[in-house]
Amino acid sequence: MTGLASSPKWRYPGADSDEESRRQQTAAGGLDVTTPNVARIYDYMLGGKDNFAADREAGGRVLREIPHSTLACRQNREFLGRVVRDLAGRGIRQFLDVGSGLPTRDNVHQIAQRTGPGARVVYADYDRVVVAHARALLAKGASGVSVIQADLRDPETILAEAGKHLDFSQPVAVLLFAIVHFLTDADKPHEIVRILTRDLAAGSAVAVSHLTGDGTDPARGRAAQEVYQGASAPAVPRSRRDILALFDGLELADPGLTDINLWPARALSPGVPLVFYGGVGFKP
Repeated sequence: MTGLASSPKWRYPGADSDEESRRQQTAAGGLDVTTPNVARIYDYMLGGKDNFAADREAGGRVLREIPHSTLACRQNREFLGRVVRDLAGRGIRQFLDVGSGLPTRDNVHQIAQRTGPGARVVYADYDRVVVAHARALLAKGASGVSVIQADLRDPETILAEAGKHLDFSQPVAVLLFAIVHFLTDADKPHEIVRILTRDLAAGSAVAVSHLTGDGTDPARGRAAQEVYQGASAPAVPRSRRDILALFDGLELADPGLTDINLWPARALSPGVPLVFYGGVGFKP
């Protein structure tokens, strides 16, 4: 859920005097653990352990405004699993997971290789901690998996590095889960996605999940956004129309761009407020 860099502005209350925070920073090899990191906030929301006090404090602030955020993050992981299984079931054997975030249970390569033995996966992320964790998977014998450190704002480099491990003359699934909303409008997210998909082979897929404010009280949504303004990347919820434009030139699979809990076609968690739109588009 990272894959890009920014200039953090906010340090959680007590960062300068928190002895535990300083101890954690030393243990983390000099990492800045006093500035909330979007990958570690997401890990916290998923119930993971790869997070620090600043990340938990930031996550708590988000939860005070949007109490169902934890559930929404878990549902996003479930959506990711359904999409990967669907694409592998369609015969796609190559996956590029951009902004992969910290490893958790049922990572993309595990799901893809269960459904389609021999599937190859490239994880791309900016965060060096995320990259280190992902590379640790390789040390444990994960086959067909590669990890690159790259910034989503530099899609040409992502494609060049991923091309060392994937055959772009054959279908590839580009996964952009909970990552594009960390691009501001000034970053030109639609152009970035266009570059990522420009040279994909016919039959390739692009899958996106993206934060939206369509189902959130505006005041609470703004308060939650303020938390991310001081984290390692800002969060930019977008309307369905703006997110739909990311799929320009692609053919959307049924049921189109929808609440992730309604994909592929049925309500999985009825009554849960809308947080993420998601969809899958295919290169004609």
